[in-house]
Amino acid sequence: MNLVDSISKECSNMNQFPEFGSGDTITVYYKIKEGNKERTQHFKGVVLQRKGSGTTETFTIRKNSGGIGVERIFPVNSPILEKIEINKRGKVRRARIFYLRDLTGKKARIKEIRK
Repeated sequence: MNLVDSISKECSNMNQFPEFGSGDTITVYYKIKEGNKERTQHFKGVVLQRKGSGTTETFTIRKNSGGIGVERIFPVNSPILEKIEINKRGKVRRARIFYLRDLTGKKARIKEIRK
């Protein structure tokens, strides 16, 4: 198993992004291909979870768009990802904050870690 992990690590080019975790508010810039043109779009929201490890790691982001909750799952090592900006560091006590889905208004706020 270690041989498989080492070979997959060498073959894939790991993206270098800042460290972030659940509760953080981040902006993900990713490429969209429309026909023969390519453009960059951003998705800003709260990280609900990080899942997996190595080349198969993913993270889930949630935002409210027009009063409707929108979630998106991104692979960390995807070639469509351009950059990730951390807007706020959130203080949460869980690794997966799915309870945020049921909260609205002021209850859905996450305390910020000030450094």
